Amino acid sequence: MHGMSTDGEHRILEVDLVRFERGDATARRAVVDGVLRSLGTGFVYLKHDVPEGLIDDAYGMLAEFFHLPGEQKDRYIAEGSMGQTGYTGLLVETAADRDQPDWKEMLNWGRELPAGHPLRRKFPHRYMERVFPESDVPGISATLTLLWERFEDVQRRFLRVIAAGVGAGSGYFDGMLADGPTLCRAIRYPPMPEAPGEGFIWADEHEDINLVTALPRATAPGLQVLIEGDWVDAMAPAGYAILNTGMMIERVTNGRIAAGPHRVVAPPDTTEERFSVVQFCHPSPWTILAPLACCIDADRPQQAHPILAGDWLDQVLYDINLLEDASPDHS
Repeated sequence: MHGMSTDGEHRILEVDLVRFERGDATARRAVVDGVLRSLGTGFVYLKHDVPEGLIDDAYGMLAEFFHLPGEQKDRYIAEGSMGQTGYTGLLVETAADRDQPDWKEMLNWGRELPAGHPLRRKFPHRYMERVFPESDVPGISATLTLLWERFEDVQRRFLRVIAAGVGAGSGYFDGMLADGPTLCRAIRYPPMPEAPGEGFIWADEHEDINLVTALPRATAPGLQVLIEGDWVDAMAPAGYAILNTGMMIERVTNGRIAAGPHRVVAPPDTTEERFSVVQFCHPSPWTILAPLACCIDADRPQQAHPILAGDWLDQVLYDINLLEDASPDHS
């Protein structure tokens, strides 16, 4: 395993979100500069204000759920949800361009909208009712909903830092996120000795299809980030979350901020399981994702055409085997 480079340009840095919001102009500029430098890796360690006790409670309840018998967990599969709500079992999600599915299982939840809301009517599979195992784990619905709300707030505020960094209006992303289908995903990575054969890993190399992803501290190591051709272990310090950029932010910033490639690999000889919570911040599906004018110049001409966020997400769900009844050929 190669360590991080230490030149200050290609390593994951620690930044303080509240310092950006409450500091003077010098402090704000320092946070913006730190975020932009760190995002050269696609990742940043973000000091946040979500209570640690809430994260602890969530992991305790999630462990209780994931340790239920398989047939009991299967009762929480939400047919037609494309992995956007409810339970997703082992060996379902497959990284794009990979043959072997990931060795993980998931519980998913996102935003609920009223039945008559135009977004829910137009994109029903994006706004299904949350499916929580409340009858098996009392209290989990309220805890996971609050966790979602707190980290959606962190992601919205973090995007204001990015807006400042690229020269967009401070509220540019706020409008894009209005009623967006931001998705929280709790993941259990089972012990590797239990995998059904050779060659399986917890989650193969991929980039996220969203704006930014938030990862509160996981229960064990495993996340690795691709930096200049080397796989580097990434684990946030206490009180920090990992924030990484997705393909949508890369498109909107015309490649100025790239998506961060990553994977999840069990440490050598480990026989332990791993739990993580990953929240994908999505714009509303009718958002047109187009490169910002402030990110286009003679040295960086426009690199991508505009596309509807919802259409692009469906394409990626197809690629990773979550678009039901339409599995891609990974051969």
